[in-house]
Amino acid sequence: MSLLITTIKKLITISADEEAILTNLFKPLNLKAGEYFLEEGQLCRYVGFIEEGLVRYYMNDDGNQKTLYFNKEGEFVSNYQSFLPRVPSNTSIQAIEDTVLQVINYADMQRMYSDVKEGERLGRLGIEHVFLNSIQQLKSFYKDSPADRYQEFLRCYPDLAQRIPQYYIASYVGIKPQSLSRIRKRLVEPK
Repeated sequence: MSLLITTIKKLITISADEEAILTNLFKPLNLKAGEYFLEEGQLCRYVGFIEEGLVRYYMNDDGNQKTLYFNKEGEFVSNYQSFLPRVPSNTSIQAIEDTVLQVINYADMQRMYSDVKEGERLGRLGIEHVFLNSIQQLKSFYKDSPADRYQEFLRCYPDLAQRIPQYYIASYVGIKPQSLSRIRKRLVEPK
């Protein structure tokens, strides 16, 4: 929980009493690699904070999994499109590695907003981060080539390239694994 509290303190100011409130509101959740934080069609019940591990967001498109996003240690994870309006999710969130999280449910999130002086600010900052990343990713799919999207992936996630299976990276970039192999080969070949 110390990484969660440290991260929150970087975003908002909290008192010792508020730290105790947060410690009581968040609960541990452990996922093995391959297990789901959220499956498509379910209601997203939690916002999580990843203490250790790695997850991917994906959606099904006629039986093909399309990877939308990754979250790693020190980041929050949730499907806000399901969590906030309390509707079934159209995406899945799956652990790529064994993952240790601290999670908060909807009712406790509302309590955090009322009992922690800057709790609503924390929520707003989280939503703003998700919104900006979503817009950037959407713009990239319309504007950038697959090679550019792969290079942006490497720039944004330099520490994850060795931790994520290549077929998930290819899915995230929007291409087949064979095409990703060709792009990777071109990037390492001398000009």
